[in-house]
Amino acid sequence: MTARPRSRRRAATALPGRALLPGLALLLGLVLGLGAAPAAAQPSSGVAPITRILDTIEPPAQPAAVEEDDSTAGQRADPWEPFNRAMWRFNQDLDQGLVLPWTDAYVTLVPEVARIGIGNFFANAQDAWSAVNNLLQGKLERSVAMTMRFAVNSTLGAFGLIDIATAVGMERTPEDFGQTLGVWGMPAGPYLVLPLFGPSTLRDAIGLPLDLMASPYYAINDAAFRPATTVLGVLNTRSQLLGASEALDAIALDKYSFVRDVFLRRRLNQLYDGNPPEDLDIDGRRKPPTDE
Repeated sequence: MTARPRSRRRAATALPGRALLPGLALLLGLVLGLGAAPAAAQPSSGVAPITRILDTIEPPAQPAAVEEDDSTAGQRADPWEPFNRAMWRFNQDLDQGLVLPWTDAYVTLVPEVARIGIGNFFANAQDAWSAVNNLLQGKLERSVAMTMRFAVNSTLGAFGLIDIATAVGMERTPEDFGQTLGVWGMPAGPYLVLPLFGPSTLRDAIGLPLDLMASPYYAINDAAFRPATTVLGVLNTRSQLLGASEALDAIALDKYSFVRDVFLRRRLNQLYDGNPPEDLDIDGRRKPPTDE
């Protein structure tokens, strides 16, 4: 049996072969099956957030700097670890066997300038939902700024393909409904790895349906157009995370635990806008007192 190519370069060169055609058919079948539902019966999940498998686990610049206390707090926040590890393996197999090869083809065949425009388009659509969540969190100034970003890029930026707002100094402050629930006082709850969606918490899973309905994949009420935006969104986001996944592969640690701890730390930072209280662990609980 011939070993599966491991490098992205070799994977990309193998794409024209027939072996990947069933994979593409599967991806499109999943998207069509979940994304083409009538508006009145839209499901609360879909294939588009496959990219969340890696979307929220980008390692820091120095992966070895993850604090030892984070691992302890991460274990405490992970009472469903056997289930989560099974879902982690499923998501990794799906990414390596289906999403990643087609992402390599996307990067190889689509010019960089076009990929930047596509990324800007999806980011601009997310800015509108971020404006709503900033408002729900009581951050009026940020909500107005994100609304202006969306308006500027949607008009002067050719429907968001050109990020003019950033060029003129209008900062992005992305927010989602999981963060809004946290601001409202809901605890994060246990760590949870969702099939297809990847790292999450119970609180984020509760907020996920609204995030999905506000995403460009479902906000566009056109069953014929939705599959194309879904596949394109998956490939776009996954292509932006190639460097992160390669860095993760180079870490000589338990990847599952590392991803869990980095994810929980990142979500805590997002909840407090980058300035979490020093007495909070990554699971959102108060740190136990230390003996001086």
